[in-house]
Amino acid sequence: MAKVEIYTWRYCPFCIRAKSLLNRKQIHFEEYQIDGDESARQSMAIKADGRNTVPQIFINGKGIGGCDELHALENSNQLDALINEKQDIS
Repeated sequence: MAKVEIYTWRYCPFCIRAKSLLNRKQIHFEEYQIDGDESARQSMAIKADGRNTVPQIFINGKGIGGCDELHALENSNQLDALINEKQDIS
């Protein structure tokens, strides 16, 4: 199974919606709550190619974007394929 990471703010409705989808699909994820932590937000933005909005979601280290992009992957039946890809361990 893929490694899924999500950077969030505690009360962000988009973060809550993205996590809800992942939980509903029983996809395990690591959550990084970065509320008020500017250093963590800057690190996330570097990892996310300059995107600094939350949530930022990564599957096997690749940034897929935020909540809208996650739901678009689900609606186009591409999310399961990404989750089931083997992780590159090089």
